[in-house]
Amino acid sequence: MKPPAPLHHIRSFEAAARHLSFTAAAEELGYTQAAISSHVRALEHYIGRQLFHRNPRSLKLTEMGEAFLPTLRPALDQIDQATEAVVASARNRTVVVSCPMSLAENWLAGCLAAHRQAHPEIEVILHGTIWEDLGEQMADITLSIRREDDRLHGGTKLWDDHLVLLCAPGLLDGPQAIRESQDVLKHDWIFVLGRQEYWHSMADALGIDSAGHDKALSTNASNIALELATMGGGLIATQRSLARTYIERGLLVEPFPDARPPSPWTYYLFSSQLSKGSVMRNVRNWILDQARSEFPAAPATE
Repeated sequence: MKPPAPLHHIRSFEAAARHLSFTAAAEELGYTQAAISSHVRALEHYIGRQLFHRNPRSLKLTEMGEAFLPTLRPALDQIDQATEAVVASARNRTVVVSCPMSLAENWLAGCLAAHRQAHPEIEVILHGTIWEDLGEQMADITLSIRREDDRLHGGTKLWDDHLVLLCAPGLLDGPQAIRESQDVLKHDWIFVLGRQEYWHSMADALGIDSAGHDKALSTNASNIALELATMGGGLIATQRSLARTYIERGLLVEPFPDARPPSPWTYYLFSSQLSKGSVMRNVRNWILDQARSEFPAAPATE
């Protein structure tokens, strides 16, 4: 059985017939004039009949070309419509979620993995960020960390976060073991740049004076700080939402679990105003439901 003619040859003929110009067809389809001419000649060879009368400065359809053209146009329209429908369907079944890297790794990854099992028909693209600008976000859903006094309108708070003091289990034993709050002053403190106030809040909650403490490690990423703590690099004051997986895995422990001051920073969910479809709402509601079930104090939209 003879294989079908290449589709780009048929498109080249249709455009050339519509414009009666190889040059105009080339401009429309993004080919060279020579390529359009070559496509049409190949199609003529395939059919075994001439489709154009080629004059020095013009084209004219042959009788065969006149008969062939009307059958092509609706067929090409159907192909284009079917292709657009498939593309639109794929696009409408995909949700882009942007989230700070620390929360993406320590909480959202598990949340979205469970969503994938429950809704395999929806594709989720998770974009981890370090510094985010909501004004330039192209995501359908954006999770953003904000100070309580710097909240943006339209966001939904995921939960009321608290700070926890954590260290490697080994720091609870030995001659420098942490048993009383004052023992915290004997060890290095791990700071996350931009979140130094966490330690001030934690020191107040423990009733210790942090003014003279100069033993510190600093990093620009919460996950690096948590890893430093697991390696025995010191103590960290951080958000419970980020630290919970480390606690559950036994990598870090709370020497003073009763000291959990409110976090001045917490996470909010923002939905793109351009993303109103049911697929986006499905993912959004899943994230919020998981947040409320795992951190019961998550309130409603601000």
